Amino acid sequence: MARRYYRKLAVLAKPEASYGADATPTGAANAMLMTDVTVTPIVGERVSRDLLLPYFGDQGFVLAGTYARIEGSVEIAGTGAKGTVPGYGALLRACGLAEIVTAGSMVEYKPVSAGQESVSIYANLDGVNHVMVGARGSLSVSLTPRQIPRFRFTLSGLLGEISDQPLPAAVFTAFKKALVVSKKNTTFQIHGIAPAMESFNFDLGNQVEPRMLVNAESIEIVDRKTSGTTVIEAVPLATKNWYATALNSIAGAMLATHGTVEGNIVEFQSGTVQVGEPTHGNSQGVLTTSLPLVLCPGSGDDEITIRVR
Repeated sequence: MARRYYRKLAVLAKPEASYGADATPTGAANAMLMTDVTVTPIVGERVSRDLLLPYFGDQGFVLAGTYARIEGSVEIAGTGAKGTVPGYGALLRACGLAEIVTAGSMVEYKPVSAGQESVSIYANLDGVNHVMVGARGSLSVSLTPRQIPRFRFTLSGLLGEISDQPLPAAVFTAFKKALVVSKKNTTFQIHGIAPAMESFNFDLGNQVEPRMLVNAESIEIVDRKTSGTTVIEAVPLATKNWYATALNSIAGAMLATHGTVEGNIVEFQSGTVQVGEPTHGNSQGVLTTSLPLVLCPGSGDDEITIRVR
């Protein structure tokens, strides 16, 4: 019996032309360079038979509403050339983000509230291939100094075929080496100041619902509430009064930029960020302020823009 290994994994993802129709991703064109991947082959509800019999014992169950799930992280980096779609673009599109390409300049991803795309995902765990179609999900982002920044994706898809298949020859040329978060590589601005930032993260906050009906099964994104947190060094009130900002429900702009060379820059921008209740902390003896963030739409579907340029 052949032994299979945990670290031998290939994940492929490709946008679907129509919902739930297998887009047949390939290793040459659609491989995802990921880390910390978890594949849940079957998610479902156990429906008990609950039979009344002349003797005790569990009569078993029937699995209902089955689908599959994959979680994993992708390094945040550019493409090497302005206006080129990043290798992870398909995963962003599966999270309810529209892809807008400006040739020779940039690729932007902005949330949409209708017509969200779906992807087909193949997850090959050392020779056993798990197919998911109609996959959609959500993402989070983490920027922490001295660490590689990453997208964290959680995607659910309709259960496709599970079969023995050889690992595909995965091509990762669309993925560039990531830079660590640092003063040299990263800048952060919020509400008009550029504080010393210890961490920034946000969660796109899609509400993802597997909808399993007669004649219709799908994975739906039915709502979105984007939130986050940043930990910064505490500043005098004359520099920024975060208490008044929170008490008066003042919204402001936020921009996190990672990378300095054109072709390898990724930005996270929001024009309407509300700050919640500030709390204090201690980092290496330095007073810090932790700010919960709510990223609100300004004129609709614009609470966050992910820009690769």
